[in-house]
Parts: sequence; structure tokens; C-alpha cells
Amino acid sequence: MIAPDILLRYKATLKSFSKDRVIFNELDTPQFYFQIKTGKVKMYNITEDGKEFVQGFFEDGKSFGEPPLFVDSKYPASAAAMDNTEVYILPKTIFLDLLKENPEIHLNITKLLCERMVYKATIIKEVSIYPPEHRILTLLNYLKTASNTDKKSLYEVTLTRQQLSELTGLRVETVIRSVKKLEKSNKLSISERKIYL
Repeated sequence: MIAPDILLRYKATLKSFSKDRVIFNELDTPQFYFQIKTGKVKMYNITEDGKEFVQGFFEDGKSFGEPPLFVDSKYPASAAAMDNTEVYILPKTIFLDLLKENPEIHLNITKLLCERMVYKATIIKEVSIYPPEHRILTLLNYLKTASNTDKKSLYEVTLTRQQLSELTGLRVETVIRSVKKLEKSNKLSISERKIYL
């Protein structure tokens, strides 16, 4: 996202988070820009019945939690490390200065936020009106496109069945059944428990 040398030039700090440690909570006031150096982070909400609904997974080099920095709103979800994770942290005011002084980075952040908006609009539609197989296939196609994998190339899905469940709002058992149905209809393939599209 933003080159580490630029983050360091703007005095970003590097902080370590152990597995399952919360980085920020839903409804916290945003004060920092976060970018992962190594590790994995999930953004999630907890439903009234205690179920976790994952908004997204973020890995090495990816940023997360930026939208509230621009609109002075609270975080709409919580973020937690999924394994031992190192994160660059830059105070909000310095992050906004960095964007003002580097228009190309500002443009890249804007593009990223727009891509996430398209993803969220797609997933909201899928979750609300389509059957499980369609939801899963739409998510997998989105992930393949976002990975810049050639359409004709085989794409390996790196998410577990549990993670697919969390991203689609489906039960794990439903994901497992639906993936098998999609395999039978030749819309994806499974080899050694890995999903390919």
C-alpha cells in the first residue's frame, strides 16, 4: 500500500500484536492509520446472538480501518490479529499530511477504498437475496479478480471453509455442502481439500 520507507520517514511506529489481540474495537474513535508489515488481521462484528461476522481479512502490506479517518466517525467493526502480526501505525494527523504531500499515494488510497465499497455492495446484495452457492461463487470470483490472477489461470483459494463462512454469513456446514455442489456442477475444483477456481 504505502511503501514502508515512506511510512518510516513520516515517523510511523511498528507495533507487534499477538494472535487474537484486539487492535481496535467497534465504536472506538479512530486515531491511527494501520498497515500490516507481516501477519494477518480480521475486521469483524459480533451479532446479537454472539456470532462473528467478518467484514474482511487483511495480510502483509495491506492497510485496514481507513474510512473513519476521513469522515470523523467511529469504527463500524473491530479488528484483531489472527496470528502474530506486526503493524505500522501512523497518527491520523500525520497520515492526512502524508496524503496531502503525496498525491499519488492519495489516489491509490482512494482507489483502494472504492474497490472495497464495490466489494461490500456486492456482498450485501449476495447475502440478502441469493442462495448459498451463488454467494460463495461470487465471493470466490471477486477474490480471484482482486488477486490479479489471469481469468484463464487456476486460482487457489487461501481461505478456510470457516473463513468463507464468516465472510458470507453462512454456517460452516452450509459452506461445505455448497462447495461440494459447486464442484459437482464444475464451477470450481477441489484437490487435497483446497478449492481452485
